[in-house]
Amino acid sequence: MSNTNQSFDYVVVGGGTAGSILANRLTANGRYSVLLLEAGGQGKGFWIPIPAGFSKLLTNPKFNWRFSTAPEESTLNRVIAVPRGKGLGGSTLINGMIYVRGQAQDYDHWAELGASGWDFQSVEPYFRKLENYAQGGEGRGTDGPMHICEVSERHTLSTALLDAAQQAGHPLNADYNSGDQEGFGYYQVAQHKGRRWSVVDGYLAPAQQRSGLTVRTDAHVLNLELDEQKRCTGVRYVHNGQTVTVNAKAEVILAAGAVQTPQILELSGIGKPEVLQNIGVPVRHALEGVGENYIDHFCTRMNWRVKGTDSLNELTRGLSLVSAVGQYFTRRTGILTLGTGLAFGFVKSRPELTAPDVQYFFMHASYANAAERKLDKLPGMTLGVAQLRPKSQGSIHAQSSDPYMQPAIKPNFLAVQEDQDSLIGGMQVARNIMAQPAMSRYVEQEMAPGSAVQSHADWLRFARENGQTIYHPIGTCRMGTDDNAVVDPSLKVRGLQGLRIVDASVMPAMVSGNTQAAVMMVAEKGADLILKDAR
Repeated sequence: MSNTNQSFDYVVVGGGTAGSILANRLTANGRYSVLLLEAGGQGKGFWIPIPAGFSKLLTNPKFNWRFSTAPEESTLNRVIAVPRGKGLGGSTLINGMIYVRGQAQDYDHWAELGASGWDFQSVEPYFRKLENYAQGGEGRGTDGPMHICEVSERHTLSTALLDAAQQAGHPLNADYNSGDQEGFGYYQVAQHKGRRWSVVDGYLAPAQQRSGLTVRTDAHVLNLELDEQKRCTGVRYVHNGQTVTVNAKAEVILAAGAVQTPQILELSGIGKPEVLQNIGVPVRHALEGVGENYIDHFCTRMNWRVKGTDSLNELTRGLSLVSAVGQYFTRRTGILTLGTGLAFGFVKSRPELTAPDVQYFFMHASYANAAERKLDKLPGMTLGVAQLRPKSQGSIHAQSSDPYMQPAIKPNFLAVQEDQDSLIGGMQVARNIMAQPAMSRYVEQEMAPGSAVQSHADWLRFARENGQTIYHPIGTCRMGTDDNAVVDPSLKVRGLQGLRIVDASVMPAMVSGNTQAAVMMVAEKGADLILKDAR
């Protein structure tokens, strides 16, 4: 049964990071009605506000779409988990909370690729607008909706890492978000008073008090509605077993993320004609770039058996855990405030580079199963190693016309020689840091990849066998002005009226770090572009 029940000025598809920000900004002046559609639930659960709870959420189908890659030769035909947040707040409900703007050159590169108006000078005010950075400082926002602070925990091993990095010739960096990214220090995270601070806390909850905003959860979008003049007029979705068609008087805005936005376009007949033909959907609007240009961060995890001090492996068991839980619930401090990274490093894999090309994630913990976040029993520590700006491109396409079937995700990791060399160089630099006197006193042995790994071929095999995505998919509806671009620099879908995309899929190239800050910036600037056109 289908019914058409309502019209809104704007229909936003996806209640995640970008969608929550749009819902707030588009309703702020009280002039427009906005419907926010989210396929997941309310995004409420015991573990969500507790930072360490991410390990419980990463495998929970209630809060995670639990996508996975197709087996590919470049990663030895392994199926790799691709978590995506499900429910209001999207991936800010389940991510590691790490906040990294990236390098100025990243956004200048976007502009070079045809995304005019997205150079660093143009986007920097939006980072400041969204930030409420507890430590303050030059060029940082201090009154925005998103609470950002430095990780408060310190540990013998993280102190040793920073000392060892300096012994190896790397600088300390008090704020990697203030212009110069290079060096080592403690991560900045989206937290407030020891609790996770999601976009629901920062943007959506305040907006839900407004009469102009309607939020509908458990609303799975089937397709976009297009008229004969190539205008997107609305959205068809399923809610409580009913098929509902809703009209958008001004615009439909896709904010379903880099995995689901291209799928929704393809289910609506917008995309590569051969892909649409394969899934049996008639072509309504041919756009070659839909689902292409998929880029993600690929990360290897090097780990070491620890001696002479404890690690999270033991501190999260038995009486130690009971004590940590007590400390967290009485004082909001301790190990339960930790996410996926304690200390950071941004390094150059080769000295002649002009800017860091590798990012490190240090934790005084080691995993028996990284994908499921199962810790080892004996003391250990891990250094995640990721190349910042991968050149390898894959694709995300619908596999069928069934809107409930996950799309085919093909990352094509390590396809480009530069990506291989950069990652291997980063792992070699990491091994050198761990061999410095400040750290070597705590190292019993290198467990992974192990001292037997020495040659370029050995390192590459280790990366192919063990690397995982760190959940930063972008680019599948990229912004630009060439024939393969999906949206123009104002985020309008090329060749169609009344349809924009505002999420990670529009990014033309990868940013140097975790992507949540960049997605928030895209949503803030996207909201401004929409409101400017409305005026």
